[in-house]
Amino acid sequence: MTIDWPTLLPLIAAGAMGAAILVYVILDGFDLGIGILFIAADDPQKDRMISSIGPFWDANETWLVLAVGLLLVAFPVAHGVILTALYLPVFVLLVGLILRGVAFDFRAKAPSHHKRRWDAAFFIGSLTASLAQGYMLGVYVLGLETGAGAVLFGLLTGVCLAAAYAAMGAAWLIYKTEGELQKKAVAWLRSALVFTALGMAAVSVATPLASPRIFDRWFGWPQILYLSPLPIVSALLFFQLWRDTFRLPKPGDRHALRPFLTLALIFALGFVGLAWSFYPFVVPDRLTIWQAASATQSLAIILGGTAVVLPVIAGYSFYSYRVFGGKAGDLSYD
Repeated sequence: MTIDWPTLLPLIAAGAMGAAILVYVILDGFDLGIGILFIAADDPQKDRMISSIGPFWDANETWLVLAVGLLLVAFPVAHGVILTALYLPVFVLLVGLILRGVAFDFRAKAPSHHKRRWDAAFFIGSLTASLAQGYMLGVYVLGLETGAGAVLFGLLTGVCLAAAYAAMGAAWLIYKTEGELQKKAVAWLRSALVFTALGMAAVSVATPLASPRIFDRWFGWPQILYLSPLPIVSALLFFQLWRDTFRLPKPGDRHALRPFLTLALIFALGFVGLAWSFYPFVVPDRLTIWQAASATQSLAIILGGTAVVLPVIAGYSFYSYRVFGGKAGDLSYD
């Protein structure tokens, strides 16, 4: 059987890019969320929160670099269209990420009377990056529209994604901390879940309304049978997670990781729903995966490099999470 490489390679590249985006949202989502939660913590708790993400946060951003790199080299036409439409929010995102990174390191060396300024910068950078990502998601869902309605929906999605990241951060703290901070994290998770559910509901309602094609893909027969398990399972997971917030922390710290894993699964289900909605388009209703893809020979080289880089990133991430597992200790830069 002859392999149709011009058809298969763009699909593989799109799958790799999508996987990198999903992993980034889950992993960098929790440390952005911890930055957002900074405003509600006292100074000793902030140090413990920093300690819980210290070994991971910069490596988590590697997945964003991989995803954007694949978009640039594997789908250059789509990269041009998307980045042109989202130039300003991308700029805001980069400013937020830079501010967060600088504040993360400088707060450790700053005199005590300047430390709160860097704590504020860490919060602002994390919140700014989260809002920018949510805004871009909302505008993308609406087909890169630029009208007032798209802007308002992007802002709503930005607020809800920031809340979702805060929920991820709280869930991570439940796993990585103990005592009073862990109890606070449970309360933070309970509050953030409301906005997280609102955001997913808003995106779910807007996505089929943004395009007749997506509407038919959601509610046509028998497609509705294939898609219906996603919202049902997501709702059940939200309900279970909400119940867990009234039962944690448990004696012996049992099930401390379950809220984080549950949220990660909810994020994954939402991502699958978006992928189902927009396939085969990489720019909604404008460019398909194959129309936007690089030449077959170029994709072969790109994916050959990805086949080397991706296992290295995944292996390093797995190793770092294994080595620095367990509860976060006292913050130290020695």
